[in-house]
Amino acid sequence: MSITATELKMNLSKYLLLAESEDIYITRNGKVIAKLSNPFQDRVDAVKSLLGVLPADITLEEAREERLNRI
Repeated sequence: MSITATELKMNLSKYLLLAESEDIYITRNGKVIAKLSNPFQDRVDAVKSLLGVLPADITLEEAREERLNRI
């Protein structure tokens, strides 16, 4: 997403929340001057990639047992 510096100033809290899930490029006079991003995005992406690996109806104990059985 790309926004102007003025838009960022007027709605900072909105863009801080959006920055948790996407990069926001701030422009001035049509040129990108800054990027607002989540410093933990790599971790968020890793967790999202793991969601769905386990069935939704499995308990934590069942998952542990299954893991131990594979070793």
